Amino acid sequence: MPGLDHLESVVEIVGSVCAIATPFDADGALDLLAFGRLVDHQLDGGTQGIVVAGSTGEAHMLDRHEYERLLAFAIERVAGRVPLIAGTGKAATSGTIALTRRARALGADAALVVTPYYVRPTQDGLRRHFTEVAGRCDIPVVMYNVPSRTGCDMLPETVADLRDSAGIVGIKEAVGTPERIAVIAQLQRPGFVYLSGDDGSSAEAMLAGAGGVVSVVNNLIPGLFRSMCDAARGGDREGASRQMARIEPLLEALDCAPNPIPVKAGLAELGLCGAGLRLPLLELSPGPARDRLRESLLPLAGVTTP
Repeated sequence: MPGLDHLESVVEIVGSVCAIATPFDADGALDLLAFGRLVDHQLDGGTQGIVVAGSTGEAHMLDRHEYERLLAFAIERVAGRVPLIAGTGKAATSGTIALTRRARALGADAALVVTPYYVRPTQDGLRRHFTEVAGRCDIPVVMYNVPSRTGCDMLPETVADLRDSAGIVGIKEAVGTPERIAVIAQLQRPGFVYLSGDDGSSAEAMLAGAGGVVSVVNNLIPGLFRSMCDAARGGDREGASRQMARIEPLLEALDCAPNPIPVKAGLAELGLCGAGLRLPLLELSPGPARDRLRESLLPLAGVTTP
């Protein structure tokens, strides 16, 4: 299969994939007990893959030891039931290679590699970056394009050039415009998956042919989100639209502050973990935004309120 010739094994990453949050305790330390609850919540809800230490997982707030503890814990907890994808992207190619190799050694099934942030590489630089990472690391690489966070947009023609590179197995594309969805969907083929990286447009992406979505809102409503994904991937536009209509008020509520601030507040409302983050991120304060989040979340999660 093109692009996979140097890998020992490749897992299928499709459907409803959760970009899981990283909980901290009241003292700001990793809360692995709560993290275990989050993992179980996803598996019980039918999630088909888990991304550890992505942007939702506050990867850049973790030191090397914490990153390894978190990833090793998740790998043991998941125990091969779904693909476990490690976030390994750094601003430098050398740092990305080192972290990707470490994730492979710890037992991750694949690596999610974001485009280098802040340094603003050219399209040729992006081609070199991803071919170097994929070629030097014996683990499937899913590229991740999220220009709203990185300041760098990997264009569809660059994705097309990289699609057949050894070790590259897909892209998480967070640009959710109809134009971008259409052109990236055309690039999907056996051995290269298109995963939406934008919850709001994910149904449209899957109806257009995307293989799945790496989701934030999935942290809160894994069962409902899996149902939406199943409908969209099955070509059931009416069913997917019906499920998205239920989810959209929650998506709007989560838009009140940068991710993962609101999703952690939601997890706290469900009693799964604390809402605390690490500076410079601050917890969502009590007030209208948090009230709206609670009101949109709890009925979807099956929680009754007085």
